[in-house]
Amino acid sequence: LDGSDTVELPIKFTPRDAGCYHCQIRLKSSCDVRVYEIECVVNKDQVDAELEFLTPAYQPVIQNIPISNTSGEDWQLEATLEGQDFYGPPVINVATGETALYPLTFNPVAEC
Repeated sequence: LDGSDTVELPIKFTPRDAGCYHCQIRLKSSCDVRVYEIECVVNKDQVDAELEFLTPAYQPVIQNIPISNTSGEDWQLEATLEGQDFYGPPVINVATGETALYPLTFNPVAEC
């Protein structure tokens, strides 16, 4: 293909919030109909965060981390924890439009 049989179709997309957006574009002529399906997934800007846990050895402390689902679909998130003495559920479900709390537990077995 040399590009002579293509036509540019500029699209402007301005999402209001994070989520999954669906769109259909129908192109019609007297002898043809074409439908293009477009799906755009918009994520919020990634924010770095830092948590500091202070607790005596052998005494757990729990930090509930809020996870807000502003998309149009329910989420099933898998958690992978790295680091010694941290615990939390391996899976958390967050329904559409809801905020769930992920209970991150730090339970040190020695001074660290």
